[in-house]
Amino acid sequence: MSPSRRKSCVRHLRTRLQVSERRACRTIDQPRSSQRYVAKDRADEKVLTGEMLKQVRLHPRFGYRRIWALLRQDGHRINRKRVYRLWRKEGLKVPQKQCKKRRLGSSANGIIRRASRGKDDVWTWDFIHDRTEDGRAIKWLSVVDEYTRECLALEVARSFPSGDVIDVLIELFALRGVPKHVRSDNGPEFIAQAIRRWLRSANVGTLYIDPGAPWQNAFVESFHGKLRDELLDAELFTCLKEAKLLSTQWRLDYNHRRPHSSLGYRTPAEFAASLAQAPLRAAPCATPGPAKQKQEILS
Repeated sequence: MSPSRRKSCVRHLRTRLQVSERRACRTIDQPRSSQRYVAKDRADEKVLTGEMLKQVRLHPRFGYRRIWALLRQDGHRINRKRVYRLWRKEGLKVPQKQCKKRRLGSSANGIIRRASRGKDDVWTWDFIHDRTEDGRAIKWLSVVDEYTRECLALEVARSFPSGDVIDVLIELFALRGVPKHVRSDNGPEFIAQAIRRWLRSANVGTLYIDPGAPWQNAFVESFHGKLRDELLDAELFTCLKEAKLLSTQWRLDYNHRRPHSSLGYRTPAEFAASLAQAPLRAAPCATPGPAKQKQEILS
């Protein structure tokens, strides 16, 4: 056995049989100096591990030998055995079975190239996660009108199968009407075949953003920042029922009482009501660019 395995055996003997370190080391022929030795990381260990993990993320099908070769190409003076030791220490392993990536997104579906042109033109939706007091996970589904900034739905549950997501949309379509498009990321809940078929049957277009590009769906990300700051980080949810009650109260307060800076400090409900009394005009927009260009996009 290696010295490290013997060290583990000594600790096991001392714990199980309540013997001294001297006797346990003598029994399995382990020098006490080796038993008491504490390994010290080299100064460049963290930097090298970070570079190795970076290469692993870029090349998930490469083993430690190819990663070692890439590190050598980048100028790191390191031998293969050290890379193998770090590889084992991080618990890395090339998976035998690959999961195929589904790439449905496009930068053309982002908020800048495809901005919302009016109320119910583009809805955006996403999930955000937290936990109840007992440590069990809970999940919020939020639906936001990008033009009016209204939170149309804020549902919370332990999980959201595709059927439950469709039920939320059916209720919204019945109360609010059918939007022209919905914008989302490439999460498995949104690209599920059942949801895509149902949206096609309702004549609702899908705007999938690029994978790993949350800034292309910035309105819902901004909304989740407010939700996290004002509700999820401020409340300790003892159960799912309490989370549902507080979420409903927060959504009503967000829509009807909370001034929105991007709407000239009007509430989303107040801004949406003003649209029925005035011709279509450019909504205050959080995306960068000259005001004149925004007006041309929205007209």
